[in-house]
Amino acid sequence: MQPRFIGSEIYRRSTYGGRHPLAIPRVSTCIDLCRALGWLPDAVYIDSPRATPEQLARFHDGDYIAAVQRAEAAQSLPAEEQVRFNLGRNSNPIYPEIFCRPATACGGAILAGRMLASADGIVYSPAGGTHHGRPDRASGFCYFNDPVLAILALLDGGLARVFYLDVDAHHGDGVQDAFHDDDRVFTLSIHENERWPMGENETGGVDDRAGGSARNLPVPPGFNDSELDFLMEQAVLPLIEAFRPEAVVLQGGADGLAEDPLSKLELSNGALWRVVARLRGLAPRLLVLGGGGYNPWS
Repeated sequence: MQPRFIGSEIYRRSTYGGRHPLAIPRVSTCIDLCRALGWLPDAVYIDSPRATPEQLARFHDGDYIAAVQRAEAAQSLPAEEQVRFNLGRNSNPIYPEIFCRPATACGGAILAGRMLASADGIVYSPAGGTHHGRPDRASGFCYFNDPVLAILALLDGGLARVFYLDVDAHHGDGVQDAFHDDDRVFTLSIHENERWPMGENETGGVDDRAGGSARNLPVPPGFNDSELDFLMEQAVLPLIEAFRPEAVVLQGGADGLAEDPLSKLELSNGALWRVVARLRGLAPRLLVLGGGGYNPWS
């Protein structure tokens, strides 16, 4: 299958509002830049579908999905529901597309999982990577968890071994916990030590193996390109090769880049390019999702 790019115009007009880190345009800028550079011909672009409540319910609780829909319709929720579902609080604002935007990202991820379950290839969905989402509540700017839904689509399509690599500056806690007891999925997260959410739920430490099917590599502030290269060669690639995955899912968060306001890592974009390059060929299927990244210039 020729590589495919899944995007949507919903991200061009949608914002979390105010001074929120996601007030900036990201996905639309990525699409425009790829087109301007000649990397994105129309033939490989797929307009993302929106996940239905039934599709979201493959991982998320029905009451929570309904609450997000009500929040979008009314642009508010009762105080007790805000607390119960963590909506309208803790940097998870109620904004005009609070359901449609994350449901679109999930629709793209589910489509990518289904495409790759039926054919070898590469799919890129830059709007994806919302790795903190919980079954019954929002967390860390993430309302739904599209990486989990993508992996479930791969498994539902008959795959039996999926490796999830997360290079976001924040621990991929929601994905790790979703597959804690599923030996078909191996999760590995490289993230900044003592960066949220590690201080909140005490996961993501080097000894946290989530029942055996996970590894975590917390790194110090100032973590740089040569150090990421070293970890890839000495730790990540051997684990992937030993697991022998049928598919690799990469959460390619860019908030580890130097000058990102929400981390203190010092990576260049070249380091992230090399991560992707090293993953190609390790499995017949590669799904690359977006993730964090809050400096629109980098």
